[in-house]
Amino acid sequence: MNISKVVIPVAGWGTRSLPATKNIPKEMLPVYNKPVVQYVVEEAIHSGIRDVVFITNRDKNVIEDHFDYNLQLEATLERSGKTDMLAKVRAVAEMVKIISIRQKRALGLGHAVACAVDVCSNDDAFAVMVGDDLMFGMSPGIQQLIDVARSERKPVIGVMEVPQEEVSRYGIISGEESSPGIYKIKKLVEKPRINDSPSRLAIVGRYVLTPDIFDCLERVSPGHGGEIQLTDGLQLLAEKTGLLAVKIRGTRFDAGNWAEYLTANIYFALQDSELRDDLIQRLKALLP
Repeated sequence: MNISKVVIPVAGWGTRSLPATKNIPKEMLPVYNKPVVQYVVEEAIHSGIRDVVFITNRDKNVIEDHFDYNLQLEATLERSGKTDMLAKVRAVAEMVKIISIRQKRALGLGHAVACAVDVCSNDDAFAVMVGDDLMFGMSPGIQQLIDVARSERKPVIGVMEVPQEEVSRYGIISGEESSPGIYKIKKLVEKPRINDSPSRLAIVGRYVLTPDIFDCLERVSPGHGGEIQLTDGLQLLAEKTGLLAVKIRGTRFDAGNWAEYLTANIYFALQDSELRDDLIQRLKALLP
């Protein structure tokens, strides 16, 4: 199963992060010294993916620009002799091939994925990574799904266990564990009530899908606000071809949640040996 493309929906307005996202896309908010979306793209690269399909809108050009050359900046860095920084800036522009598709109407995550039909319908499978979900571990989150998709030759979604009181914030799966950490999905429930949730296995922003998903999304009836829910399409896909869930190993940060976003900044800053000791002392001074 060849998986060479990743679809990254970035057309949302980032209302959970206002007012910071009034004029800056949520995906471009910095986590330590890189924007959120760069971490997502780097995860894809470390999993062998080189073609990135951004599902964007008219106000998100800055995301595409981030992965392009900035000749004026590069010339300034070169004149100043800042060769290390120049190399880092150029490396971002050379990371991946970018394909940009506009989602002209904000009609949900399912609709955003469906916008990629023309560039992904001829592939064996393709990845989908939500642009504000950060995942880190010994093995990249999307790589864990790719490995299972290739071995089982089926579409796969990523899940993580969440506290019972948080299940109403997620799509939740019901399924049978066929091998450690891998589940055959029977049903997907979008934001169930706490007492009605079939499990605590929440769908997180990583998927490996086959082109069958496009037909399933066409069959989905619009929900609230006319939105096409990806969860509804995945339910049809599970019935059509079978669908697996992989319990992702690693740490996840939801960049749309202020506490998790700020924690992610601290997490990565602590990895910098030159900054670590000073940061720890300053944090200690702030704690009661």
